[in-house]
Amino acid sequence: MQGIGIDITSVARIATLEQKYGQRFRARVLAEGEQAVSAESLAGLWAAKEAVVKAMGTGYSGFGPQCISITADSSGAPQVKLRGRASAMADERGISRFLVSISHASGLAVACAVAI
Repeated sequence: MQGIGIDITSVARIATLEQKYGQRFRARVLAEGEQAVSAESLAGLWAAKEAVVKAMGTGYSGFGPQCISITADSSGAPQVKLRGRASAMADERGISRFLVSISHASGLAVACAVAI
């Protein structure tokens, strides 16, 4: 294990940002191929990306959230794909993959990521 990260965010906060900035906000947050059909799912993706950069120990140093893709495998489990500078930084740290869990409750989205 190389690192662990956790993040919690308010669904209402993400909904407000999406309402205020619209497609610009989604373009800044979502990677190619990601789908977020509701503010709740967008908040979950946001929390997962934050947890991933915390597990990497880098924060968003030289890359943005759109360089981290969170998709679901055939069983629905979150899968992480990095590209660009995010991928290079993970390689430099010896990180080959991530385990991620995302949950929602009471207007909150929480995610935990383990870098392996």
